Amino acid sequence: MDDLLRQLYQDRTNDEHTLGIISVEKRKQQEANTDYFDVVLLVILDDSKSAWEIKHYEYSEYKVAMHLVNTMQLHDWLLNSSNRRVVDWLMNGKVIFDRNEYMKEFRHQMMEFPYEDRQEKIGVEFSKLIRRFTDGKSLYYEGHYLDSYNQIVHALHHLARLSVIEHGFYPEVTVWQQVRKIEPEIHKLYSELVTGTESIEKKLELLLIANEFELMSKTKLGSAHLLDLMKKEETPWTIQELKQQLSIHEYSLDLSILLEYLVQKGYVDVVKEETKGQAIYHRQYVVNASNN
Repeated sequence: MDDLLRQLYQDRTNDEHTLGIISVEKRKQQEANTDYFDVVLLVILDDSKSAWEIKHYEYSEYKVAMHLVNTMQLHDWLLNSSNRRVVDWLMNGKVIFDRNEYMKEFRHQMMEFPYEDRQEKIGVEFSKLIRRFTDGKSLYYEGHYLDSYNQIVHALHHLARLSVIEHGFYPEVTVWQQVRKIEPEIHKLYSELVTGTESIEKKLELLLIANEFELMSKTKLGSAHLLDLMKKEETPWTIQELKQQLSIHEYSLDLSILLEYLVQKGYVDVVKEETKGQAIYHRQYVVNASNN
């Protein structure tokens, strides 16, 4: 098997654009972490290469997947939690090539989880949490209980990931196992939603109240990144200016509802600017003075 893998990645080690290579073996027969392949080779490239390319190989009874990923795509996955398998691959896979100790430093950074990265990632999860919870609440009051249930489950996942990040860890595929150790009360909310014996309407009623409380307790933490950004300018911000500052698409996608939530909770004030239209104003935003 080692000889097979070496044939696949040997040329990559001679390419100056290759920064590191990680090998991940399937641990259990039914484990999906490697997409049921026997081995995944994660080849990390510099940003001069395309974002993400996949190759599949077969040798005798062995199946091998090779993922060629540049560092920009890798950081995007880590920031948006959009490919949580890669956290396990990066942390637990076997480093078989490391140019100038790039992988050693990368893993060190993941373990350290720098404050700025952590705050930005918390902001992303919090904006998604607000969106899912607000949609779930709206659907509940409209009587669409199954759709509401789906949104609240997603909201709890964002709450769970936010809590994991708050404690200095990257969310993994087994995020609820992480949360059970870190914040068991959030794990209990999720468990009650998916295993409780009450009617779906009753479960949602109780969960919406509990979720509202958790949202309030996480608002200062979840909004810190956005508020710190807004404090950098003394003049009010337009929604477009803020959107341009937030380079992460997943973050800016839910910016409007996040801002409105912060206005309602008194963290952000609205500043009106006159337009050419009579009694029509531009809506701009500034951090409430009590939060400065």
